[in-house]
Amino acid sequence: MFVTKVAVTGPRQSGKTTLVRSVFGGKPYVSLEDPDVRDAALADPRGFLALYPDGAVLDEAQHAPSLFSYLRTRVDDDRHRGQAPGAWVLTGSQHFGLVASITQSLAGRVGLLHLLPLSLGELQDGAHPAADAPLAQLLWRGLYPPVVDRSIPPAVWYADYVATYVERDLRQLVNVRDLAPFRTFMRMCAARSAQVLNLSALAADCGTAANTAKTWLSILEASYIVYTLPQHHVNFGKRLVKSPKLYFYDSGLAAWLAGVRLADELALSSLRGPLFETWALGEVLKARNNHRLAPTLHYWRDQIGVEVDLLLDHGDTLTPVEFKAGQTVAADWVDPLNRYRSRALRRGPGQPQIAPAHIVYGGDEPRTRSGVDVTPWRGWPQRALALLQAASA
Repeated sequence: MFVTKVAVTGPRQSGKTTLVRSVFGGKPYVSLEDPDVRDAALADPRGFLALYPDGAVLDEAQHAPSLFSYLRTRVDDDRHRGQAPGAWVLTGSQHFGLVASITQSLAGRVGLLHLLPLSLGELQDGAHPAADAPLAQLLWRGLYPPVVDRSIPPAVWYADYVATYVERDLRQLVNVRDLAPFRTFMRMCAARSAQVLNLSALAADCGTAANTAKTWLSILEASYIVYTLPQHHVNFGKRLVKSPKLYFYDSGLAAWLAGVRLADELALSSLRGPLFETWALGEVLKARNNHRLAPTLHYWRDQIGVEVDLLLDHGDTLTPVEFKAGQTVAADWVDPLNRYRSRALRRGPGQPQIAPAHIVYGGDEPRTRSGVDVTPWRGWPQRALALLQAASA
């Protein structure tokens, strides 16, 4: 495939602009969030693109969707002229705005990258001081670059982030006049991070219609605020929960929306476990995106409550993983993994093999319990990457 365009998408303030301006520093930079620039691009797309004969970085490109059809012509012309790959670099913070335009006009002509907030693994690799923070501090602060790198109190930054970006995106995508119900919806979602999604119950708790809640959830997904983890489809003789699990991409944003104002509050909070699971899954999502790895991700739960938090699905093999926020390894942590494995071993022919199971916990020392590898939380980024790479081999 001859790709002459790169698109970088992800949540606002995840570092997309910093990344592309660093990597493609020799290219002109154009922000389509600036009204005058956007108006010029929409009024005369051909003339606008002609200003950049060697390509450019087009930031927040979803604001000028009509450009994409003209870019397709430019990309095809570049291909015939032997233009080097990467002549055009696009960024976007609204998944279905940018990706829908790419799918419609530039399919097969774009290399698509997803940039999520920082991972603990990246901080460790860069020897960043924030990598040494205690677990409660990590979960409460989160990993958005401005919170990690600047001396801005997380509560202040997240309040501004929600008001400035998330709610603005909502107004752009849906005609909403009263934002109070949406703020309630976000807080309710944050309190349910790492839980099975019951959209009807969520809508009822927010006092809104189920269809409205579904629309709002799609906006949070499109803005890379929340992620839904699908349930694995293999049935081992028990009825399974069919709904996905809801996760925030960043534990710090979820903590702030759920009302956690100090890291110390997490010591005895019922949110500690869900926020730990939110962070741990986020490390897997970030490693998979950053290294362009293939495994699909699922969870498994039956209707009597037996659950495996994460299944790495690599076709003919499944790797089960459990997330536990406790600092002391408990004997019953392996029970769900053993029950899942025992049911899997009774499967019919042609079903995937079950790889050795793993537990990630909030302690500091590696352990082995009943043949299950128990990884301390600081070692999870490296172990998660190794499991993803093995699954992609």
